[in-house]
Amino acid sequence: MRGQVVLITGASRGIGAAVARKLASQGATLALIGLEPDELKKVAEDCGPDAGWWEADVTDTESLRTAIESVVERYGRIDVVMANAGIAAPGFSRSMDPKVWERVLDVNLYGVWRTVHLTLPYLLESKGYLLLVSSLAAIVHIPGLASYNVAKAGVEAMGDTLRAELKHLGVRVGVAHMTFVDTDMVRGVDEHPVFGNMRTGVPLAGKVYPLDFAVDKFAQGIAKRSRVVHVPGWIGAMKVFRWLIPHVIEAGSRFSVPKADRAALADIEARGAESTRAAGAGGRADAENAAGR
Repeated sequence: MRGQVVLITGASRGIGAAVARKLASQGATLALIGLEPDELKKVAEDCGPDAGWWEADVTDTESLRTAIESVVERYGRIDVVMANAGIAAPGFSRSMDPKVWERVLDVNLYGVWRTVHLTLPYLLESKGYLLLVSSLAAIVHIPGLASYNVAKAGVEAMGDTLRAELKHLGVRVGVAHMTFVDTDMVRGVDEHPVFGNMRTGVPLAGKVYPLDFAVDKFAQGIAKRSRVVHVPGWIGAMKVFRWLIPHVIEAGSRFSVPKADRAALADIEARGAESTRAAGAGGRADAENAAGR
């Protein structure tokens, strides 16, 4: 990784910030993009004097374009892009605020596409590597996270398609799938009074893995320009049985979902729009950014 310029979106906190620090320790030069300038500045300081940060919103094409052009102006190239920006809004689709549901897709799916679209010319020049951050949610569709499931399944499909489209041009494409990892977003989801109680009862979603474990997998995948990054490795095996998983989820949640659905409606009545906003500190930052635009 020494000497390579790595651009990471959603780098203010969570997996983006942690992977940035890891790659910086291996000699990479980090270009960090996110919404929270104070957090970005801290991460950049941890990544060394050559690291830079740019405040930009992946749902705003011109904001993102300006940031990426500034990265190229400063460093002259981009070798690796990790399209990582994402939010999660727990809640059942029938009772969620439609604007929140759609916002998750705008950040998690279209935000990844905008990142790809704007960085691809530079990756073509450098014969670089593009890592799209999907999720176990692309494979295991947990009730109460429909918008997140849809977005991450779309990211997986985008990556699989781009891999074939770009290979002959020298650009390698990877897709990362990880289960619940100890980040601000996951803690925010678990703090939700309805979904937090339901997650542990859903097959395959009960365990939260340490952040360092995920970071090591990501760093190894980026260094090797891997076509897939699985956190943990059993996610690869789950793909083989993808056809069976919806049946397992339906059977495993036949009692918990009706109970949680009733609780969700009561929570919305009690807390209003607060009940279905995006989770965690990153979700709050995104909501404040969207409200200010």
